[in-house]
Amino acid sequence: MPSPPDELLGFLRSARDGLSITDLLKRRPGFTRRTVQRWLNELVAQGRINALGGGRSRRYLLAVEAVAATIEARDRFPGHIPLSADSRDILAYVDQPLTVRKPVGYQREFLAAYQPNRTWYLSAPLRRQLHKMGDTGQTRLPAGTYGRAVLNRLLIDLSWASSHLEGNTYSRLDTRELIEHGRAAQGKAAIETQMILNHKAAIELLVENADTAGLNRFTVLNLHAALSENLLPNPADEGRLRQHGVEIGKSVYRPLGVPAQIEEGLDLLLDKANRIEDPFEQSFFVMVHLPYLQPFADVNKRTSRLAANLPLIRVNLCPLTFLDVPEQAYSRAVLGVYELTRIELLRDLYVWAYERSTQEYLAIKQDLTEPDPLRLAWREVIKQAVREVVRQPERAPLKVIEACLSGHALGADRDSVESLVIDELRRLHEGVLARYGLRPSEFVEWQSKQRGA
Repeated sequence: MPSPPDELLGFLRSARDGLSITDLLKRRPGFTRRTVQRWLNELVAQGRINALGGGRSRRYLLAVEAVAATIEARDRFPGHIPLSADSRDILAYVDQPLTVRKPVGYQREFLAAYQPNRTWYLSAPLRRQLHKMGDTGQTRLPAGTYGRAVLNRLLIDLSWASSHLEGNTYSRLDTRELIEHGRAAQGKAAIETQMILNHKAAIELLVENADTAGLNRFTVLNLHAALSENLLPNPADEGRLRQHGVEIGKSVYRPLGVPAQIEEGLDLLLDKANRIEDPFEQSFFVMVHLPYLQPFADVNKRTSRLAANLPLIRVNLCPLTFLDVPEQAYSRAVLGVYELTRIELLRDLYVWAYERSTQEYLAIKQDLTEPDPLRLAWREVIKQAVREVVRQPERAPLKVIEACLSGHALGADRDSVESLVIDELRRLHEGVLARYGLRPSEFVEWQSKQRGA
């Protein structure tokens, strides 16, 4: 006759989804709850069963089945993200095995049919909802004002969340240590550290050039170059349009393979994107069509996620950080675009993700100080002066500052701008060098000269 713990194991073998204590007591009413709980704890400690969930919903499964159930649950589209009926149709299709889904190539009509400001991926009520969610109260200020105000936080959140969607295992705290202090996390692959640092450089590129950058070839190519630095097998592919065919993992979609067609597709994509007037429609359009075209050898989705932030940053709306967006949700939404040229699942995820992002950023709105008007008005002059001081370490800083400022009609602001330059130099550290177009080696050399002076 089996022992009581073995009897419990027998019950669990016949229950693929596991059993709760209540379920087990129904099968063996002679057992007391406390005794069953003790036996289950012993079986868990022995590694023979696993416990999933907590409280009254806790269930017990045989160890192998518990692992399988955990993997299955992890790979499932999260139930807390609301989906439309159309999105559920897409999900049902992309969740089928690869052998069932129909192989498909790039559909030119998908992009050709889109007419800026006449075709809408985001409905008018949805656009109004997004504008309301993302309003920072600074939309009338110069381009990029809000992005600069939250830059330090944005560098961490967007670098971490976007990298996480690519399988990066850095934690948010690890990311903060790397970005703020230059300390790489122990036990992480070099590729993960590089990915985070590349995101940081790309975000700085967007924010610091928000008033001049557009959705054009120069911006997109340089954004890709920043994100892909030191990550591609062929370094020549960094910031260069794809010269060869590619395949998409876990998908039956086959992108364009002819370089001339890829170039033509990108030109058309950017032309249409630049004519879209609503920043959210423009942002979402980029998130749809850049990955679908696959203009680069790799790093296409990362490029699209950051490019999708440019329209928002330019008009001082909350950024889209992708915080807490599950990889299995994002990958399925993109598959819906790849294989069906349908945008509903990605649209539902975009709206949910944006609401999640705004909750984080509007919560810190009251902590933001108003931008210094002088620093805002003369920011390019200040950056130029800081850059020249660091690049001429042999010269006296005040002499270099005086020479830089003399070339500008600063009027009564001259002394105040000089003070701002000096303050910037005092605060200068490796985490802000990209803002001034400086390299770490230049900063190190300048620091050593200052210490020796």
